[in-house]
Amino acid sequence: SVRKTGRCVVVHEAQRTLGIGAELAASITEECFYSLEAPVARVTGYDTPHPAARVEEEYLPDLDRVLDSVDRVLAY
Repeated sequence: SVRKTGRCVVVHEAQRTLGIGAELAASITEECFYSLEAPVARVTGYDTPHPAARVEEEYLPDLDRVLDSVDRVLAY
């Protein structure tokens, strides 16, 4: 899909730093570097300890953050 579109957005619930999305983005960049038309974007939880369940919704990536990232990648 990345080779076909030239773009990639990785979304996951863990923190940004040292999260699985960082590894996916690095692997995709290594394998598809010459096919990419924009940097691999990551939409993640914030770089804080995972919060209590009652405030978890503010921590997790939401639709607005995902769509903003997709718009940035498409506009690149």
